[in-house]
Order: sequence, then C-alpha cells, then structure tokens
Amino acid sequence: MPQTAVRTGVTLNYEISGEGDPLLLVMGTSGSIPLWGELIPRLAERYRVIAFDNRGLGGSERGEGPITVTALAEDASALLEALGIPRAHAMGWSLGSAVVQELALAHPDQVATAILHATWAQCDGFQRSVLTALRHPYAKRDMEAALATAGIAFSPQLLDHPDFAAMLEPMLPAFPQTEEQMQVTVEQWDADLAHDTTDRLAGITVPTLVIVGEQDLLTPPWQAKKVADAIPGAEYELLTGPGSSHGVHIERPDDVVRLVTGFLDRHALQPAA
Repeated sequence: MPQTAVRTGVTLNYEISGEGDPLLLVMGTSGSIPLWGELIPRLAERYRVIAFDNRGLGGSERGEGPITVTALAEDASALLEALGIPRAHAMGWSLGSAVVQELALAHPDQVATAILHATWAQCDGFQRSVLTALRHPYAKRDMEAALATAGIAFSPQLLDHPDFAAMLEPMLPAFPQTEEQMQVTVEQWDADLAHDTTDRLAGITVPTLVIVGEQDLLTPPWQAKKVADAIPGAEYELLTGPGSSHGVHIERPDDVVRLVTGFLDRHALQPAA
C-alpha cells in the first residue's frame, strides 16, 4: 500500500479504490484497513474511497505527541491535504466517528458530509464500563484476551455461528501485531474515554448521517441518538435484528452500503466551476 508523509509529522499508510466523489474512511479503535471488510470494494463501485491506518497501527507511523481524537482528526485533515483532495465525504466507525465529528468541527471546508457509524458524544456510565474492560487486555499486553473480549463487537448470532473462528481469521492481521501497537491501542481507548463533543455538536453544519445497530454494546443506540439529535438536520438510522452489532458493517454490509449510498446520492459534491 502507498504511504505519504503529512504535516502532522507522521507517515500514513493508505489505499485508494474506485472513482467518483471522494469518500474518506476513518477506522475505529485497534483496527487497520482490513476491518472495513466488504465495505471498501462495495463503496468503491460508486466512489473514490480513501481508507487509511490511524497513526501507530497497520502500516502507519506512531510519530510524536499524545493520541487524542483531536490529534487524529488533524491527521485525517493532513492526509486529505497531502493527497490533494480539497473536499471529501467522511465516514468514521466508532473512534473514527468521533474523529469525523472533530474533523467536521475544525475543518468544515474539507468535509462535504459526515457519516457517523457507531458514535457517541461523551461516554455515559455504561459505555465507560465497557470501554474500560476492553482497554484492560491491551494494557496488560494480553493479545489472546484482547481478541476474546473483541467478540462483544459482534452479534450473538455471529458469535454462536459454528464457523465464527474461521470467519474471524482473515481479520486477525487487522488487529495490533506488536507491543508498540498494543500501547497505541491503549492510547486510543483513552482517547475514546476522553472524547466529549456534547456542547459542540450543534456546530456541525454539514449534512450528517448517524448509523447504529440495536445490538451495539460499545456505542449503544441511545448514545448515537443523542448525537443525531444534537446535530442540526442529522439523519438517524437504527438497524435492527440479527447482526445489528457494533460491527454491523461487517455482518450486514448490504444494509450499511444501502444507507450510505442513499445518503450520498442526495448530497453529491457539486462539480468544480
């Protein structure tokens, strides 16, 4: 995959697929590009999809300085600049959705639309408990436990599927591979726990779509609904039934692609004058 140095002082690993309006994908905690699953090839049929690894994970450098949601948003902004993309749709999953919130607030000129998949504005008590538990194996450098607890991101139906282990195996390279990457993931969990846009979400002025699954235990539907209610004109889509987990884009890619393409069709970038 290609890499590029950006103004925030790191070299980021990225891939570009397809043609059409640019669509930036921002990954969630602990993950790298392959955790988008089928979403990239499906969306690349309609859009120019830019996926990248957040600093310190996948093929991207760690660089210096703290890992915060705001800092990761600056990385995303800097990547668009480095690639010569003045304005793009931006879709973030989980931590990536928090990053897209900050990107839309700090750089509204770069963001054509915001798609917030599995999102929140500030951890409540339930979410704080879940994320703190998920952080613990990474802090202890116990990758076996980290992968076991990652199951909470999937639905009961998938976890009980007889082929679940075989289905998960191709995704294993997308998780942290080294002690350094596990430490980066700890810092990402801390960024999740510290995230707070509660009093600023009304400042997001771009068209916004919020997507969440009813089985999502990491970023529960009530948290996503608060975000949608706080952003003027935001659309809220709750996916229900089997497979509507935190990783609903992995379990039910057809439904997520349908929602994303329907939204983007209504908010296509205007051709350059």
